[in-house]
Amino acid sequence: MPSPNELRKGTVIRYDGDLCVVIDFQRVSPGKGSSFVRTKIKSVKTGKVFENNFKSSENVEVEEVQYKKMQYLFNDGMLYTFMDNQTYEQISIGKDDIGDDIKYLKEGVEVTIVMHGDIPLTIQLPMKIQYKIVETEPAVKGDTASGNVLKDAVVDNGLRIRVPIFVGEGDDVMIATTDGSYAERVSK
Repeated sequence: MPSPNELRKGTVIRYDGDLCVVIDFQRVSPGKGSSFVRTKIKSVKTGKVFENNFKSSENVEVEEVQYKKMQYLFNDGMLYTFMDNQTYEQISIGKDDIGDDIKYLKEGVEVTIVMHGDIPLTIQLPMKIQYKIVETEPAVKGDTASGNVLKDAVVDNGLRIRVPIFVGEGDDVMIATTDGSYAERVSK
């Protein structure tokens, strides 16, 4: 059985007889005592989210899951619909099952759906997603003296981010989905 140190976001485990998805984790190594992994896990059956600390010496029962590449199509406010580009099969996942990753979704983006049998559990985003800047302030001459000046911007799905001063409206940029930070400007 795997160690808690192998847990990642999206890992499916069996906890107290219930199927749960790890939605957040943090490895903690205190000065005294043994290290542990602090997790937020969500019950697939009830949708309840709770925190649990796993000692590094414990064993965790990891469930077998499948990963399907699918394209995001649309949402109705509560359900988010994805399509398999080979079979055209569509599945919907609830807003709560996707969690904070919703803010990165835009029509046409390809994600990985985590499935347990026929049940879609959650999504995994690519490391970076390309967006178009639709609103930002123009650069003012002299603002670049310090070299790493950032300004507010809005991208084509409504996400608000911070970008370097040289990025303008209409530019395509890559955003890191781990923390929502600007990664790079895409050349045209």
